[in-house]
Amino acid sequence: MFPLNLPRIFPTIFCDSDQSPPAPASRAAAAINTVKSAMAVPESELKRWRRTFDANAQTVVGDQKYLNSEQFVNAIAPKGDLSKIGRAQFGTLFRVADTNKRGLVSWEDFVVFETILKRPDADYWIAFQYFDVDESGTISYDEFKNVFNANVGPDAIPFDFECDWVKLYLGKKNGAHVLGYNEFTQLMKGLQGERLRQAFKFLDKDQDGYIRPEQFKKIILDIAGHKLSDAVIERLPTLTTLSPGGRISYSEVVAFYNVIREMDMVERIIKEATAKSKDGRIDQSDFLNHCVSSTRYSLFTPMEASIIFHFAGRGNPTQRLALPDFAQLLDPRWKAPSEQVETAAPVPSVKSFLHEFAHSAYNFGLGGIAGGFGATIVYPIDLGEHWTNSNQRSTVVGQLLYKNSMDCVRKVFRNEGFLGFYRGLGPQLIGVAPEKAIKLTVNDFIRKRAMDPETGRITLGWELIAGGSAGGCQVIFTNPLEIVKIRLQVQGEAAKLEGAVPKGAVHIIRQLGLLGLYKGASACLLRDIPFSAIYFPAYSHLKKDIFGEGYNGKQLSFLETLSSAAIAGMPAAYLTTPADVVKTRLQVEARTGQTNYKGLTDAFVKIYREEGFKAFFKGGPARIIRSSPQFGFTLVAYEYLHKYPFNGTSREVETRLTSQPEDMAQVRARNALRILLDVHGDFGRRSG
Repeated sequence: MFPLNLPRIFPTIFCDSDQSPPAPASRAAAAINTVKSAMAVPESELKRWRRTFDANAQTVVGDQKYLNSEQFVNAIAPKGDLSKIGRAQFGTLFRVADTNKRGLVSWEDFVVFETILKRPDADYWIAFQYFDVDESGTISYDEFKNVFNANVGPDAIPFDFECDWVKLYLGKKNGAHVLGYNEFTQLMKGLQGERLRQAFKFLDKDQDGYIRPEQFKKIILDIAGHKLSDAVIERLPTLTTLSPGGRISYSEVVAFYNVIREMDMVERIIKEATAKSKDGRIDQSDFLNHCVSSTRYSLFTPMEASIIFHFAGRGNPTQRLALPDFAQLLDPRWKAPSEQVETAAPVPSVKSFLHEFAHSAYNFGLGGIAGGFGATIVYPIDLGEHWTNSNQRSTVVGQLLYKNSMDCVRKVFRNEGFLGFYRGLGPQLIGVAPEKAIKLTVNDFIRKRAMDPETGRITLGWELIAGGSAGGCQVIFTNPLEIVKIRLQVQGEAAKLEGAVPKGAVHIIRQLGLLGLYKGASACLLRDIPFSAIYFPAYSHLKKDIFGEGYNGKQLSFLETLSSAAIAGMPAAYLTTPADVVKTRLQVEARTGQTNYKGLTDAFVKIYREEGFKAFFKGGPARIIRSSPQFGFTLVAYEYLHKYPFNGTSREVETRLTSQPEDMAQVRARNALRILLDVHGDFGRRSG
């Protein structure tokens, strides 16, 4: 109501001062400390800023550290891909941070700048400060025009500052046209639309409402090139194929601009629509229907939907598309997997060959380690399964070894002790390295070759082929390994009952010979090919479709990865149990009085005739219990080992949809640059 000149009770205390206040009354000191702690920047945040500042501040004046322009960019720029926003453009923010105009940023300046980045409107605030050259708190007509022209190249499409649109935004202060902060934010939001209108009118020399494809590309590069991936930019002229005539109309240009402007909403609708779709894919009708159901008004026109699907579908707007297909439109950093490999630094051919050889050896090593880990964990279960299967043969009277699984465990532990559960583990571990390595390597190799080079997607047919081929190739190692392992496992308990001395793996190999080691290979192929053809696609789809790997940058936890690998093994193991039963019967050495099988067909016929159809699935639950955790732990180990050095290039498409969240301060710094880049795609390059 009226000013009061009250005496100062408390001395001036700055919130981030390290000095202790004088000691007046205890209540006053307590009040000051309370206010100080409430207003102070959290200590952990200041420490993080200080760490960043000290790590980059290499310029020393007197006894103080400072950041020059390049060091400042190193401190604030995201560490990821800067292909759409150059380092020179990040340097434009240096002018905002350098409040003293001395060409250096002090620690105090850096704290102020980082604090500004915490504002929810930091992007517009920084842009306003950049245009407010005289730091008056308002932007005059001349300031806006001069900053605009200073950052736009001579080859840019001219902008008419005398247009009615600009005048509508300019108020008056002391007889001069000025922009306040709020007016400036609205002007910057609508500036692209006005530049688009003026650019089209400037290039449409005939005033017939059409421009050529290369002119359309020029407009978009000037005002929105930083918002589009290189793949979309190269396809910009193809917009002319949406309508006959070979030229692009003003309505098509505006429709494309509306898609860019509402890209966040486009992404949201696509994510929700594909998530609700039964096959995970949508077409234009699905997109428009979901848009109508999820927004109050129809946000996108049929022409805009056609443009979205035209660029996402690479010229085929009628096909049904999945979420990754839209990545090249939604994310300006998008690069095709083949391009990511091609952009790697070139190396001499000899060095490249050695690198590939070493990388292949590394992958084989990973497969061996992962396979050995999984096999060791479940080996006792595997042992019980083969004992159970071999025990179901037509037996000699009085020679039924085990009544059930628990009886099997008790007898093995009583007769052979704990080590009996790991009889035959040595050959298993020796053989599992090449077996798992070739399975995982072949599957990855074929999937990589069958992958769409632009979207990184692979069809279900190729997934089945990749898995089946991996299963077929592994039989080269699997069959000799398993016939030796099974005979070692079975002879242990039988030897106890018959009083015989167990024979070693070398004896079994000599007894069988080279061809004998592949006895039952046909049944092994019949088991391993469908097993892998079921397992690998199921594992991939469980990770992505059920647990949402890559969705909004999600990385699966240990438990989710283990669950995906274990669940995928359940149907694969059970459905291939008949082939596993036949393979085991063929590979077990028949004793006197037991049924002898001549081959695959003979085994199927005799088992069905003597034991019935259910015999083919005896041991099925045990096979699930063994295979599910074994492949679960194997794939988890393989996935985690691949996160360490020498894992090569990523096999997936890296986009904003699949990348991890970034530091919010860096996001807001980049968003501020994007607002400035809306003025012109080269904003900041000339002044930088």
